[in-house]
Parts: sequence; C-alpha cells; structure tokens
Amino acid sequence: MPEGILADATCPWWLLPTFDNPLRRLIHPADRILSEFVRSGDTVLEPGCGKGYFTMALARLAGPSGRVLAIDLQEKILAGLRRRAVQHGLSERVETMLCGPDRLGVAGPVDFALGFWMVHEVADREGFLREIRDALRHGGKFLVAEPRIHVSGSNFERTLAIARDLGFEVEPGPRIRLSRSAMLAKPR
Repeated sequence: MPEGILADATCPWWLLPTFDNPLRRLIHPADRILSEFVRSGDTVLEPGCGKGYFTMALARLAGPSGRVLAIDLQEKILAGLRRRAVQHGLSERVETMLCGPDRLGVAGPVDFALGFWMVHEVADREGFLREIRDALRHGGKFLVAEPRIHVSGSNFERTLAIARDLGFEVEPGPRIRLSRSAMLAKPR
C-alpha cells in the first residue's frame, strides 16, 4: 500500500456514472439519509465526493447561506461535479477541492462531514480521521457509511476504534441499506 492517506483502491473516475442511477436513488435516497443531520447555513465537508450524488442533496439541505466543500483526489471527477452543480443551480453552494494523496488540505470549522463508501479506500485512516476531527467544530459530526460487501464488520470496528482513540464519540449511525454506518461526534 502506498504512503499517504489514499490507497490504490481509489475508485476510478470512469466507474462513477454507475453510482448515480434510478436504482441507487431508491436504495440510497440522499435527502432522506441526510436531512436529519444538515441544517440551513451549515458548512459541510464531503471527502471522496465523486461526481456529486450526495453533494447535491447536501447543498440543498445547507441552503443558500450554507456551503459544501467537496473534495476528491481526481480532477476529472471534480470537473463533472462542477458541471452537475451548475445544472442543479447549486454552484454557489458547492466548492470543489483537489486533495493530495496524503492530505485533504481542508481547514474548518465545518458542521458536518460525510464519508459515504469511501473510508475503506483510505490508506492512513488515523491521519484521515484526525484531519476530519480537526476540521469539525466542537459538536460537529462525521457520518461514516461503508459497503457491507467490501468492508467486514471487523474492518469497520477497527475504523471506529481509531476514531475513539482520536477522541471521537462513536454513536450508531442511521440504517442505510447495504451499509454499515456510525456517527462520529467531536466533543463539545
């Protein structure tokens, strides 16, 4: 595995269109999954944003006074996300950032962060979770959802153990189809 935060397991840009289709909208209704956690005016961090399946919902929920920091390792993905934000009339709320292989490079404070089906791609989970923790405001939350098909229960528990060691309060996450989930809260 290479040095740095992100692993070779990073999903290639050309596979991402398969992640946004009518079936996915039935299985993972983004607005319904996220509406309990994001409020108007929030600043939201979305590492591994892909082409924006959840980004558009986050931007709608954050409202005109909120913003979404959508971060990815691949410029082609971010270019597609920017086009999509324009098409949805949300480009003023979505800021894209290209990260490096060993650092997200984001500063806070952010109110909420979403890591949907991407933490398993991270080579240095401790460094990644530390950077998320440092970006969150006190009381901020990070929803982690991982695919059951790729991430075993023991692997997911290792991620949660790292989060606890970093000072996160770990709570059960919402029920998300085909996923394991947890809510990581930065203490107030």
